[in-house]
Amino acid sequence: MHQVPFLPWELAAYLGTAAELILPVFLVLGLLTRPMAAILFVFNIMAVVSYPVIWEGGFFDHQFWGALILMNVMWGAGNISLDYLLKKKVGG
Repeated sequence: MHQVPFLPWELAAYLGTAAELILPVFLVLGLLTRPMAAILFVFNIMAVVSYPVIWEGGFFDHQFWGALILMNVMWGAGNISLDYLLKKKVGG
């Protein structure tokens, strides 16, 4: 059985499944992009910490995904996003 830091494994499984299903939808739509990307970034780190078995085969992939997610945290979704449309509608 795998050890998950800070959480019981059953709760971590449900939260992880919800994160993998819900957060990418927000990113695709560009809705609440920065906070959702930040949560996904932490989720990615937790996956690497919790499952050292993946280090040999998937550590590079997790580093790459982390870099891509971090770009969304830093710069947001851009002009083709619901965040941009909502900001434009509220601001003007």
